[in-house]
Amino acid sequence: MTSYLIRNAQLLGGDPQDILIVDGVIREIGAGLTADADVDIDAHGLIALPGLVDLHTHLREPGREDAETVLTGTQAAAKGGYTAVHAMANTFPVADTAGVVEQVWRLGQASGYCDVRPVGAVTVGLEGRKLAELGAMHESAAEVRVFSDDGKCVDDAVIMRRALEYVKAFDGVVAQHAQEPRLTEGAQMNEGQVSGELGLGGWPAVAEEAIIARDVLLAAHVGSRLHVCHVSTAGSVEIIRWAKGKGWDVTAEVTPHHLLLTDELVRSYDPVYKVNPPLRTAADVHALREALADGTIDAVATDHAPHPAEDKDCEWAAAAMGMVGLETALSVVQQAMVETGLLNWEGVADRMSHRPARIGRLAGHGRPISVGEPANLVLFDPAYRGTVNPESFATRSRNTPYRGLDLPGRVHATFLRGVPTVLAGELVEPGELG
Repeated sequence: MTSYLIRNAQLLGGDPQDILIVDGVIREIGAGLTADADVDIDAHGLIALPGLVDLHTHLREPGREDAETVLTGTQAAAKGGYTAVHAMANTFPVADTAGVVEQVWRLGQASGYCDVRPVGAVTVGLEGRKLAELGAMHESAAEVRVFSDDGKCVDDAVIMRRALEYVKAFDGVVAQHAQEPRLTEGAQMNEGQVSGELGLGGWPAVAEEAIIARDVLLAAHVGSRLHVCHVSTAGSVEIIRWAKGKGWDVTAEVTPHHLLLTDELVRSYDPVYKVNPPLRTAADVHALREALADGTIDAVATDHAPHPAEDKDCEWAAAAMGMVGLETALSVVQQAMVETGLLNWEGVADRMSHRPARIGRLAGHGRPISVGEPANLVLFDPAYRGTVNPESFATRSRNTPYRGLDLPGRVHATFLRGVPTVLAGELVEPGELG
């Protein structure tokens, strides 16, 4: 393998250090290293972070390759600094069998841009009526540990309890999309002042909070692991904080867009802002930021949801819900959390690498930047300022809410086990991947 000497990188935003990568492993760290390497990289002004881990990515393959493929999705992930992503189960066919999750896993291996860990469906066809093949998916080559019907809520309490009981046998986790369906029928945006003024169907915060309250109690009763997807309300934060205070095994994630954007944007009627759960109020954004900072919310997860143009370039009511997010996540977190003083770069590494890897039980990812560890690394330029141009994205879709916005920071390089997937901000050609 090619060896790399990264010079003057600021480890987690600290003092400049050199990092020697040999045979895919961090061989040496120190100031002024004199080791010979095949390639020298000047990282002056760049921050070295562990490779990012996303707990919530929609890669769309199989079935919706018009929106995304495993290859284009993992290329987008690499450009965003990710070395591992969890691929959600709402594909066509649904990833509810060992065969489908193995297909996604093998496509990830073939891409070479990041590790892909499939998320298995909780119920057959995401229909909420019968448990899927949880054990078979775990025993498959994909070694599934995270299960979710994301896009739909497991709203039947008995089914949810059975799922929590089942995954406990192999230390799995159920990742719940918290949305009481009866409370969100016809909902188009957050229920509040803006929805009232616009005349759009409201999506009440309690629809999320009621499911979370039920599920933390179920998880405590069963003694199993529960993960709450895309938390979006201040009330949800309080329930999760209460559950953690009880010592229950509950974790949670927040998306970049819920850390930055509010429902005021819906006044434009631009469907790019239509998402599930919906953009909430400024007070919710403040609560989410505070919860991420104090650790109540464990992780930032992108909920990268690509859609082809025809599914977004239409009237609001007919538009699909979702936003792409892999390539802008770290920049949004810099703006929302670092530049506001709520997190330092060590905290960013914890919320975007260490904790997500621990929740997903990903060996080799989320590890400290230290000698002997796999060289899963990101070099990030926090001083960069640029206007978001989706035409430069690697993802196949362009439904970003940040088009034309100035965001800070840019990924300069991403290394997956010592192999660069991104250098100087550009994807490495597939034939050059190790």
